[in-house]
Amino acid sequence: MLTQSVTSVSAMDARMDLSKLAPKHYKAMLHLDNAVSDTRLPSALLDLVKLRASQINGCVYCLDLHSSDATKAGETGARLHTLAAWQESPFFTDAERAAFALTEAVTLVADGHVPDEVWRLAGAHFTETELAELVMHIAVVNAWNRICIPTRMQPGT
Repeated sequence: MLTQSVTSVSAMDARMDLSKLAPKHYKAMLHLDNAVSDTRLPSALLDLVKLRASQINGCVYCLDLHSSDATKAGETGARLHTLAAWQESPFFTDAERAAFALTEAVTLVADGHVPDEVWRLAGAHFTETELAELVMHIAVVNAWNRICIPTRMQPGT
């Protein structure tokens, strides 16, 4: 029989507020985030892409934010709850699956870069401009994850 030790985990406190300590840099990141929001891609797809990258990276702030955004925009519980297992879930379109595969490859870029097969699959579902915008969205959410995780930005703030 497998036994597990359970440790009590208390809520983590934020480590710092970058908006106050590095306001110029933080504002530049907000500006980039706003710039990539001007896109032809469906917002529902982008909510799921942001959520998937944040699942992989384990960013609690971004998981809370993007799941809340998706819910407010009308995303179904079934799709949100099965996103982590999108390969097996029947709730996603082929285009969404291609976007998720690209999201995973870019997010885990050190694990084999972005394979040609993943790139071709995404290219089969998105125009070159849409693909460029998708890459930028994936890069920005990963940047936010790398800001929010070490500073321990708190969900709901």
